Amino acid sequence: MTGSRTSDRAPAGDARQRCPLIVTEDEGLLDDLLRLCAAAGAVPEVVHGTPARGSGWDTAPLVLVGDDCAARLAGAARRDGVVLVGNDMDDSGIWRRAVGLGARNVALLPDGEAWLVDRIADAVEGVGRPALTVGVIGGRGGAGASTLACALAVGAARTGQRTMLIDGDPLGGGLDVLLGGERAEGLRWPAFADSRGRVAGRALEEALPRLHSLRVLSWDRGECTAVPPEAVRAVLAAARRRGGVVVVDLPRRLDAPAAEAIGQLDVGLLVVPAELRAVAAAHRTASMLGMVLRDIRLVVRGPFGSGLVPEEIARILGLPLAGELPPEPGLAGGLDAGRPPGAGDRGPLARFSAGFWAQALTESAGAPA
Repeated sequence: MTGSRTSDRAPAGDARQRCPLIVTEDEGLLDDLLRLCAAAGAVPEVVHGTPARGSGWDTAPLVLVGDDCAARLAGAARRDGVVLVGNDMDDSGIWRRAVGLGARNVALLPDGEAWLVDRIADAVEGVGRPALTVGVIGGRGGAGASTLACALAVGAARTGQRTMLIDGDPLGGGLDVLLGGERAEGLRWPAFADSRGRVAGRALEEALPRLHSLRVLSWDRGECTAVPPEAVRAVLAAARRRGGVVVVDLPRRLDAPAAEAIGQLDVGLLVVPAELRAVAAAHRTASMLGMVLRDIRLVVRGPFGSGLVPEEIARILGLPLAGELPPEPGLAGGLDAGRPPGAGDRGPLARFSAGFWAQALTESAGAPA
């Protein structure tokens, strides 16, 4: 039996060029692979027999070959992205057949289902370098962490980076409010409370409100004040797979959901006002962060009339100084008028954001993918 078919539902946008290819005549295995593709949000092309020259064998981002077809395809042109799929856990010969096929990976079902779903989803989404993920947390309440998080996201979007701002503080009132978009259409955190496993990155991005050229995942004004750690893990992982920049506004209460978010950060910024009590409070926060995050940097917020200079605060806390933030003129009036923090070109927030991203993106580009 030869021929090919695809699902009745055509993929949208550029997904058509990223359809995985399934090659098998085993109907039971085909049912399993179609189910796994559906779980990954993929619409595959299915070939019974030997793929024709110039077909999906040459163009598909991922080829799933049933073990029943391995011998027949042993002479096919070599290519990357081939996975040999079987369901006999005791058949050691499948590895020899994988070598003959040129497949670098073998998936044995059902044990390999989760791994295979991830591979399919990665292929469809075209996953590359993960997003540079930066978390912002206040050394004490009212330190201005949410304001800085918004300004960083606005600044990243201004540079042309794909940017997502994630509100990790359920008691903060909602970052969409700070951005003047509380009525914007799109999903908020409660809609993702039941998320487990893998969330499709593209679907997440398209479901969120778009404000000031960036996507925002905020809290609503409902009664939901927490989501499970598993949901935070799934959503953050999906956001990172889209690449670009992710900024997370962290709560000072480092509970299990917050710990999941911190675990996916590349850089943490601790915002500390130049006050003795604030420095004392920040010391405990810095100690807790240091247990799970390697790269923590200090941002000192002015005014600086207390006698504590930023360099001294950095020495006390044992953190590198990322920069200082003098008071932002007209910040409150700008927020009332619907202008987000850091929207201007000349204010302290905009200047800090520009300098931070210039350094951080350069560092990220030089790091191994």
